[in-house]
Amino acid sequence: MARYSGELMEAQEIKQMIECGLPGAHVEVRDFTGGGDHFEALVVSESFEGKGLVERHQAVYGALGDAMKARIHALTLKVMTPSQYQNRR
Repeated sequence: MARYSGELMEAQEIKQMIECGLPGAHVEVRDFTGGGDHFEALVVSESFEGKGLVERHQAVYGALGDAMKARIHALTLKVMTPSQYQNRR
């Protein structure tokens, strides 16, 4: 199991990493405890079309790379295609 290093992240940094890894994605990230280690992210991307939930999560984790192992203690994801996002509003 990966050890949590204690080096905190900010929501904006996570947002930028996801946007860089998934170009064109709409990303919203918030720190839901205020402690810099538990985050919630909404990611809307056309690249999710035809992919299951696990594949979508893997794409986001891939964009975050080592930060998922060392700097982010918990990340709750909501991953949607643009049409799913439109239909939920």
